[in-house]
Amino acid sequence: MRTGDTDALARTRSHGFSLVELMVSIALGLVLLSSLVALFVDTSRTSREMARASSMIESGRFAIQVLENDLIHAGFWGTHVPAFDDLTLKSAPDPAQTPDAVLPACLTYDETTWAGQQKNLVGIAVQAYGTVPAECGPAAGPVLNARADSDVLVVRHAETCKPGEGNCAADAAGEMYFQASRCASDPAAYTLATGALTLRAKDCATVAEKRRLVSNVYYVRSYSVSPADGVPTLVRSPFGLKGGVLGNQAPDALVEGVEAIRVELGIDSLSETGAPVDYSAAVLWQDPDGKTIAVNRGDGVPDGEWARCGAGCAPGQLVNATVARIYVLARARERTPGHRDLKTYQLGSAPSVCSTASVDVACASRTLDPEYKRHVFSATVRLVNVAGRRETPS
Repeated sequence: MRTGDTDALARTRSHGFSLVELMVSIALGLVLLSSLVALFVDTSRTSREMARASSMIESGRFAIQVLENDLIHAGFWGTHVPAFDDLTLKSAPDPAQTPDAVLPACLTYDETTWAGQQKNLVGIAVQAYGTVPAECGPAAGPVLNARADSDVLVVRHAETCKPGEGNCAADAAGEMYFQASRCASDPAAYTLATGALTLRAKDCATVAEKRRLVSNVYYVRSYSVSPADGVPTLVRSPFGLKGGVLGNQAPDALVEGVEAIRVELGIDSLSETGAPVDYSAAVLWQDPDGKTIAVNRGDGVPDGEWARCGAGCAPGQLVNATVARIYVLARARERTPGHRDLKTYQLGSAPSVCSTASVDVACASRTLDPEYKRHVFSATVRLVNVAGRRETPS
C-alpha cells in the first residue's frame, strides 16, 4: 500500500463521533443536567423554607422583646410610690389616692375629668382586653383593623429619662408630664399636667424633675402598610401630642408577621401570711419590730390567680397585678405551597385558634390561612416596679 493511501485511511477512521456515541453523550449530559437542576431546585426550596422559618422566629422573638421591655417599666413613676403600696406609711392610705376604677384603654385628654382620674392612671400600670374596647374602636379611637382572637394591651408609666436626655424627646409645650414631689410641704404628692409644674425637690426650693407620660396601647392589625398587603402586624398607639390633639395617636407598625397576642395577669391578692390584701387599713406587721412580714399587704408574688381579661379586668385585680404572662403567635411572611396547617394554637387560657383547614372540634375559631407555617412564643414578665414595692427584707 502506498504511503498516500495509508494517510487517507487514517484520516477517515479518526473523523468525529459516531451517531451512537453522540446519542449516548447527549443522554449522559441530560442526566447530569437534570440532576443539577433538581439539586438547584431542592437547594432553593430549602433556602426559602429556612428564610421563612428565620423570619417567623425573628418576628416572634422581637415581638416578645418589645412587649417585655415596656412591661418591665410598667408602674414606674420616678420617686413616687402610690400610697396604697407604700409600706412605710404609718396610717391607712387615703381612699382618694387608692384606685377605684379602670381608665379607658385609649386616652383623650380632658382637663375637666383628668384630675379625678390621676389615682387610677398612676395606680394601675397594666390593662388587658380580650376584645377591642369601645373607646378604642373605629368610631372613637385609634385601634383600627384589629385582628380577631387577639388581645389589646395597655402599659403605663413615666418616661425612664428626663426631657432632652438620652433618647427622650425635648421638653414640648402641650405634652403631658408627670412630676413627683419630695417636699413635705407641697400641696400634692404628684401631678400630671400639661402646663407649668411647680412641685419641689427634697430641698423644697428646686423644682422637681418631670417625665413624659407613657401610655402605650398594643394590638395586632390585619395589615402592615396598607390593607392590600394583608400582613398581620403588631402595632403600638402611643399617648402624646399630635396635630393639637393630646391622646393616644394613630398606631405605629412594630413587628410584621404577628397574628395574635394574648395576655394573662398574675394577681398578688394575698400577703405572705395568706391573709387577703386590705388597703382600707394601715399596714399591719406580723413582727412590729422587724417589719419584715406585712399581714394585710401583698408580697409581690402571684397567688395562683391568673386573670384573663375579657372586656377588661376589675380594678382590684389590676391594682394587684405583679406579673404578666404574654403569648405571641407568629407566622412566616410567605406561604409555603402545599403546606396545610392543621394545628390548634392554645395561647394560655384564651379560646384556641386554628386554620380554616383544621378539623379540631375544640377550636373556638378558624381564622388562620393554612398555607402559612406558625409558632407560639411566650414569656413571663415580672412587673418589677409594682412587685418590688411590696417586697420586704427577709
